[in-house]
Amino acid sequence: MRILVIEDEVKIAQFVKRGLKEEGYAVDIASDGEEGHFMLSSNEYDAIILDLMLPKIDGLTLCRTLRKEGNQTPIIMLTAKDTVKDKVKGLDSGADDYLPKPFAFEELLARVRVVLRKKDSRVQTQLKVDELCLDLLTHKVTRGGREIELTVKEYALLEYLMRNAGNIVTRTMISEHVWDINFDTFTNVIDVYINYLRNKIDSGFSDKMIHTVRGKGYLLKK
Repeated sequence: MRILVIEDEVKIAQFVKRGLKEEGYAVDIASDGEEGHFMLSSNEYDAIILDLMLPKIDGLTLCRTLRKEGNQTPIIMLTAKDTVKDKVKGLDSGADDYLPKPFAFEELLARVRVVLRKKDSRVQTQLKVDELCLDLLTHKVTRGGREIELTVKEYALLEYLMRNAGNIVTRTMISEHVWDINFDTFTNVIDVYINYLRNKIDSGFSDKMIHTVRGKGYLLKK
């Protein structure tokens, strides 16, 4: 899943980015509201973490603008403004959640999981394709009851494939959701990680689940 953090305080932005990346998310950063709006108009994101006190375009204005434009990406407001009145303004502007600073990263992470689950009502706490099961809370992956150990990036790639099970996903689609905006699409990194996953997911099973569709991309299916 790909998240945009719109935050002008560099230390906080990098702290949030580092923590989210450790959990397997692809993360981009915008340092002001104008840059954030541009990035949202040119890239697809699964969630937005938005500060209120931003240069150029403040968070409330940006949130209202996005909703007027029809952008329904889940928004978590992260701000030092913590009065009830401030929270009401934030939620009424179109935000899905509101977390005052200072905050515990563990709580932010839980709130991210909540808005992502709400975004896709089909997904609760598990993804399942035939005998392959991925737990979104514990990050445990099993196939046929056998637990499979994955790295953070392997897990993120598998999650994206499972969310799109039965559909072809291109390398561009994968790069946009599993890697950040600085990813070099001309490298063979995606192919390498697909092979890593194949060796772990399909190894020892007669039925292969991860398929290459020549000239198009990859497909996960029963």
